[in-house]
Amino acid sequence: MGGLVMNQWINEIFQNSKRVAVPVMTHPGIELTGHRVIEAVTDGRVHYEAIKYLADHYPSFATSTIMDLTVEAEAFGCQINFPEDEVPSVVGRLVSDADSVAALQVPDLQAGRVPEYLKAVRLAVEHITDRPVLAGCIGPFSLAGRLYDMSEIMVAIYTDPEVILQLLDKCTAFILKYCAELKRLGASGVFIAEPAAGLLSNEDCMAYSTVFIRQIVQTLQDDDFAVILHNCGNTGQCTQAMVESGAAALHFGNAIDMVSALQECPSSLLVMGNIDPVGIMKQASPEVVRKETLALLEATASCRNFVLSTGCDVPPQVSQENIAAFFQALDEFNLCMVYNLNTGEIPDQAQAPD
Repeated sequence: MGGLVMNQWINEIFQNSKRVAVPVMTHPGIELTGHRVIEAVTDGRVHYEAIKYLADHYPSFATSTIMDLTVEAEAFGCQINFPEDEVPSVVGRLVSDADSVAALQVPDLQAGRVPEYLKAVRLAVEHITDRPVLAGCIGPFSLAGRLYDMSEIMVAIYTDPEVILQLLDKCTAFILKYCAELKRLGASGVFIAEPAAGLLSNEDCMAYSTVFIRQIVQTLQDDDFAVILHNCGNTGQCTQAMVESGAAALHFGNAIDMVSALQECPSSLLVMGNIDPVGIMKQASPEVVRKETLALLEATASCRNFVLSTGCDVPPQVSQENIAAFFQALDEFNLCMVYNLNTGEIPDQAQAPD
């Protein structure tokens, strides 16, 4: 990180007259370095090479690792399915009742693929020194849902809340240990992906997600390390619970209206999102990507705390043309901002600089 203090990085965003972008994007780098998804999610060096390629070729204001929500579940003992060119997925159920939850052991950092993900972060921190390296991990409720089964845990929070709270304690203990190691390795922050919490009401999100996220935030977040809470499942009903986490930044998915989310968040809090990673980034034409990105930037133009991003991890097989269109839109918008500041006028059509 070259000594960059994360708090200074955040302040720079607020003070910058231009918008910046931090897309959650690793998969295109896997393809562009000649590898397959299964290689990147099992080999830390391949993972790092994808991160480094994207950092070298795109002006993201920070770089991020793969948002893989199976690593921690595998460490606990879940079976994982590994397609060659798609993200891994959890197979089956690990715990199902009070006895199995009580017997569940919190794994160490040598379990499963955790060492490979730590290797990817260590290499990224060593070789990417001009911007923050943001690691990733799953959130406590989302991890608990993978261990207990999502459908079953949604019932059990009402029928067996003490069992689920015990499971959440164990999930949080492991995530805290994992994030502490990411911080020790030099990561500037971590995306905590908590999409399953988007299934909850605000009250339940507070009880089964926020209180546990807050433990991680209070233990690890400081001037040098930021927690970014990602919840792409939230459609607006649990935004306040996200705010109450104390995370330095909130990252929203494309299911929510970004302007409404910004209105619910303090202006002192970084808010990130939310171009559709599949419907727009993967499936739309470059011109549609450009127009959608410009529309989002224009709608949020008055919000100095807004950071342009994708709504979730950019999936495999997103074209270079669409990535270029995303950043072209950012350049066009910022050029308009410069005109506005210097002349008080915004041109009808600004061309992005070469």
